[in-house]
Amino acid sequence: MLSKLIHLVFLPCSEATLLMEKRNAETISPKENWKLSLHLKICKWCRAYKQKLEILDDILRRKLSQAEDNKINESDIQGFKNKMFEKLDS
Repeated sequence: MLSKLIHLVFLPCSEATLLMEKRNAETISPKENWKLSLHLKICKWCRAYKQKLEILDDILRRKLSQAEDNKINESDIQGFKNKMFEKLDS
């Protein structure tokens, strides 16, 4: 009964998931953070969603850092073009 009341009065699941997404993108207010923390303590579904969100964010961060390490700069592109032109001319 208490958990249903907290879901309805303080923060429904739909708002909790939005706050989790917002918290990953930017900072949320202390009031929003408190409401979300309270909601996560009573809602196993939102806790599971939070764990999945953290896993996905970690995967995306690793992929982005790998992509930054493998960036091709303009001089690399120009060097490749020059080598291709040399091979075509021979």
